[in-house]
Parts: sequence; C-alpha cells; structure tokens
Amino acid sequence: MKRTERIAQMEECLEVSQEAIEAFSEALDKYEAAQPEWKKLSDYYGSTKWMSDYEADEAGKLPKDLKRGVLSEDTVYDLIIENRELVARMARLVAHAIENVTI
Repeated sequence: MKRTERIAQMEECLEVSQEAIEAFSEALDKYEAAQPEWKKLSDYYGSTKWMSDYEADEAGKLPKDLKRGVLSEDTVYDLIIENRELVARMARLVAHAIENVTI
C-alpha cells in the first residue's frame, strides 16, 4: 500500500471513529440523564401502586384517552430486559476496550 493510500485510509478511520465516539457520547449523556426517570419507572413497575392502577384499567375505571403503555406488563418488562442487555453489552465493550486499546 502506498503511503498516500495508507494516510487516506487512516483519515477515513479517524472520521468514522470521531463520528461514532461523538454519537456514543451524546447517547450516553441522554441515557445517564434518564436514570432518575428509569428508577421511578422500575420502582413503580410491580409495586402495589402499579397493581392498583392495572386493576383500575382492567375494570374500565380509567379514561379511554389516557396513554397507559406503562400498565402493559410486557412493555415495561421488555424494556427492563432490553436495559439489562444493553448494560451487559456496555460492560463487554468496556472490558474489550481495556484489554485492546493501546493508549
């Protein structure tokens, strides 16, 4: 490979890496900022308040136009599992980076 080709290829690697790191940092900022809301949701799900709200929905006591995806057992549970898988993925990525990054 010629020097100019190598430099051009590495410049492309630099650009791709910069964009990915910037996007990942922004996503992590957003994820981190949402943690208090996540805590509220995870504390609510499965609580006696959630069960009472769920039963009220089942009994038709809630307004028909009220958004209530939070009362769907599958929606919140699936999000909990997705979050757990994401955290495990981040842990694997961190472990890999620690082992393989040379700076």
